[in-house]
Amino acid sequence: MTSATPAGPTDSQHRDELADTLNQVFALFRLNYHNQFYAAYADTTQLNQIKRLWLDALSGFTPETILSGAKRAIEDSEYLPSLKRMLDCCRNALDRIGIPDSRAAFLEACEKPSPKLEQAWSHPVVYLAGRDSDWFFLANNPERITFPVFQGHYSRWVDRVSRGDHIELPSRPELPEPEPAVMDKAQRQEALRKLRSDLDL
Repeated sequence: MTSATPAGPTDSQHRDELADTLNQVFALFRLNYHNQFYAAYADTTQLNQIKRLWLDALSGFTPETILSGAKRAIEDSEYLPSLKRMLDCCRNALDRIGIPDSRAAFLEACEKPSPKLEQAWSHPVVYLAGRDSDWFFLANNPERITFPVFQGHYSRWVDRVSRGDHIELPSRPELPEPEPAVMDKAQRQEALRKLRSDLDL
């Protein structure tokens, strides 16, 4: 289901990397939103508490995704982003690597013909979320029932990508080579008789 990946960093190493990343993010915010930044974070103790809150909330993303989300926030708004805005920007940053939003992914999963594994997918997580939701279930129930189920599976797969997991489509099972039919003498004679009969020989 997923490609083999080497063991990742420990939780403490990951948290340290994220803390360094958040320091870079807040440095970017300070440069880009100078007056707003100092008005919002005038107190160092308060700033440290906010960084801890952001660290917990953004811990599901890779440092690269967080930096990409911060840059998107700066590009898109003249105002200092809230934590919710930052979370949205981190999720949207995944668009840049070809991961559609959950609604577009749901429609793609429902509209692809069978066999599903043989189709071209915008990203493997779309196929995997559809498979985990059950293709029959998606095809035979109304959207108000199927979409929340698909969305739950899709969020879990997207979270894995945001943590840096390398996700691939399952490998297609190879069909066995057809075994040559071996006929005994009587079967060969019967086949020859039938062939002559069919050809009026």
